[in-house]
Amino acid sequence: MNVNKVYNRIESINGNVITVRANDVKYKELAQIQTRFGKSLAQVNKIDGDIVSLQVFAGGQGVSTGDEVRFLGREMRVSFSEDLLGRIFNGSGEPRDKGPALTENMKPIGGPSVNPTKRILANRMMRTNIPMIDMFNTLVVSQKLPIFSISGEPYNQLLARIAMQAEADVIVLGGMGLKYDDFLYFKEVLSKGGALSKTVMFVHTASDPTVECMMIPDMVLAVAEQFALQNKDVLVLLTDMTNFADAMKEIAITQEQVPSNRGYPGDLYSQLASRYEKAVDFADSGSVTVLAVTTMPGDDVTHPVPDNTGYITEGQYYLKGGRIEPFGSLSRLKQNVNGKTRADHRALMDAMIRLYSSYKETVEKKNMGFSMSRWDEKLLKYGHLFESKLMSLSVNLPLEDALDLGWEILAECFEKDETGIKSNLTDEFWPKG
Repeated sequence: MNVNKVYNRIESINGNVITVRANDVKYKELAQIQTRFGKSLAQVNKIDGDIVSLQVFAGGQGVSTGDEVRFLGREMRVSFSEDLLGRIFNGSGEPRDKGPALTENMKPIGGPSVNPTKRILANRMMRTNIPMIDMFNTLVVSQKLPIFSISGEPYNQLLARIAMQAEADVIVLGGMGLKYDDFLYFKEVLSKGGALSKTVMFVHTASDPTVECMMIPDMVLAVAEQFALQNKDVLVLLTDMTNFADAMKEIAITQEQVPSNRGYPGDLYSQLASRYEKAVDFADSGSVTVLAVTTMPGDDVTHPVPDNTGYITEGQYYLKGGRIEPFGSLSRLKQNVNGKTRADHRALMDAMIRLYSSYKETVEKKNMGFSMSRWDEKLLKYGHLFESKLMSLSVNLPLEDALDLGWEILAECFEKDETGIKSNLTDEFWPKG
């Protein structure tokens, strides 16, 4: 244990990275640097013989070559207890909300994902009361899903709405590179809606040290796993994983690593996968479900971050034009649960998407100046109702009410036999009168 190992000679300072000569030091171990401005944490991120590189949390400014570096003999840890609920912390686990620091029951972060023998297959629906999720791309407990979005879309508003409405025991929200306005927005919305009392927030803003951005997912997932072990269903919301990848890229460049695709480190896939794989439904306790925003620079789904993410996750929600787009979105696990929700769920979902696809074709024909048939007019009416009543993210409806509304929209636009739904279902569910 090198807890008392103190070094007074810093070999070099390169941006936020310092190097010292040291022995018996482990990768990711923490150190404390005593500068003239006070103490700052640093983390070992490269070891080459006895040359140890450390990423300084507060940045390299104010660090001088004669400052004292004390290795702590442990990795980053996070406090865990019920006291976390309602609290907001930064990427170092320090309070952002002027509340007391929590130092009891410290748990390591960034550990391995759960042993498969302790997992069960995802088989429960997680309700969000957002029809485009519950009805058309059901979120399943322990699923890992990204929300692919272009910048400017209301993805943080969507996450806040999910945090407010989801049927989860605990919400753990991780913000990476958040604008300060977005941070305040989350805080305000969750406080007003009463969801803050079951939420823990770890927030890194754009002005905070880069290394803290990289800590956020591990902090969030370590806490989520501990709550899940207490028999809680935990929903993890992360925004934005592209900022997390950019932080890794920035640190890799400082360390002069050989870059891979578009400058990202070569282990981007495994770094993303090790976080997403923390989603779990424990056989004998609770669960962790992960929803993570991934912004796509220039709406490019082949960009390394969304591209790698797509291979790891179980589908995606595609946010476009302020709505969850039915054609880009896919929940690969929805068939595990939507056969047990209500008898009409699958048939209604398929019919409405099929008709919406026909509506899109009709819009194209109309824009090109083709004359509209009576069927086209019906489709145009249907598309408008579908978009305003079901696709809008402001709609807050339980699944059963959303299904009833789906039937009402169909009945308002079409005859029973025009929908392509089996007659045994239309006989039971078609609105009377």
